[in-house]
Amino acid sequence: MSAHPSDPHINADVNADEQQELLQLLYAAPVGLVQTDDEGRIALINAAAAQLLLPVAVGASLVNLFDLLVPVMPDLALRARSGAAGELLVDGEALVLRVGPEGRQRALVLSLTLRRLAADRLVAVLSDITAQVERERRLRQSEAWLNAALTGIHDHAAVGLDAEGRIAHWSESAARMTGFARETVLGRPATIFHPGGATTPERLLDRLHEARADGWSMDEGWLLRADGQRYWGSTMIVPISGVGDGDPPAGFSLVLRDISDRRDAHEQRRRASETDHLTGLANRRVFFEAGRREIERFRRAPRPLALLVLDADHFKRINDQHGHAAGDEVLRQLAGVMLRSLRQVDVPARIGGEEFAVLLPSTGLEGARLVAERLRRAMAADTVTRADGTVIRYTVSIGLALMQAGIAGLEELLERADRALYAAKAAGRDRLVVDGE
Repeated sequence: MSAHPSDPHINADVNADEQQELLQLLYAAPVGLVQTDDEGRIALINAAAAQLLLPVAVGASLVNLFDLLVPVMPDLALRARSGAAGELLVDGEALVLRVGPEGRQRALVLSLTLRRLAADRLVAVLSDITAQVERERRLRQSEAWLNAALTGIHDHAAVGLDAEGRIAHWSESAARMTGFARETVLGRPATIFHPGGATTPERLLDRLHEARADGWSMDEGWLLRADGQRYWGSTMIVPISGVGDGDPPAGFSLVLRDISDRRDAHEQRRRASETDHLTGLANRRVFFEAGRREIERFRRAPRPLALLVLDADHFKRINDQHGHAAGDEVLRQLAGVMLRSLRQVDVPARIGGEEFAVLLPSTGLEGARLVAERLRRAMAADTVTRADGTVIRYTVSIGLALMQAGIAGLEELLERADRALYAAKAAGRDRLVVDGE
């Protein structure tokens, strides 16, 4: 009997050949490719992906992608459960990892894209973007220098700072721009140019450290004139060299600029790249980057640091009773309460569906407790009124954790706050629980 194209034995051979060619293509691809099931278990992984993930998998094996990435993307498993075949679930999100032995760790920035292939199959694409991120950072710094040089004559003021960030030299241009008189500023810290809650003494010292390490430190935000008027400005801190080449900086130059006309463009860029599209809070990438910076600052110069994790109580019930659009309104209003209640220096973020986090720099236990209770009470008193007149009430449970010397990093701090959050829910919800109490 002659073989027919529909003969299953021939089709099996053809499929085997095609699969072999596909596997060869997969393993030869220059980017990391990983195929998993719905639970993250790895079915196929090419050499490029293995090379990228091995530094992350110290002490573990390349068995489950979600488990490997949980420190930097804890909600990956949740996000992977959604979507139809062909749908993009994660689109080029940056994951900032710390790899290498303790004391000699370096940053590794990976880009992750996740797509659903079928009901029970996912494919992840990983690439190393560490060099690209560093080039972009240096480009932004170079552009800041160029801007200062090209527009500096008319709209900037220079102030001399000592090695601790106190004002040591004053100028006529600084007096004209800020309205402060010389005798009222000499000897005071440079934080006087910022509104309350916009910065902290520790943050000023961090910026001096950054200026020593990188050659300058740039920032944009609200600044304050002597009469209390706020304006959108940039501040650049540059070290002034000591007498000898190897000497530490003798002081710093602080350059103040009024860039109120650029605030709208700045806000548009920030919203597009740094905020959660629904709530306007920081997105999870920005939260994890900010958290790791604060942990590094804590290790370099210990100072109080608190973390709150909040979760909307019975949120599924709100969605089921009133619909997902109503649930979105609750989340937006909850975020609005956070923004109105927190300082400019705090970092409120949406890190999951109905889960939020707040970094509170330079804040100890009692200060963090006051902030958490203020948020909880404000949300319990708040209501969402829909177009049809329906009134929705909501509450939150909050877990609080403090950074301490024995905590390994942001992931452990977040785990502690999460445990406190679950304890708050178990105790009846609409309450605060502090880790360790």
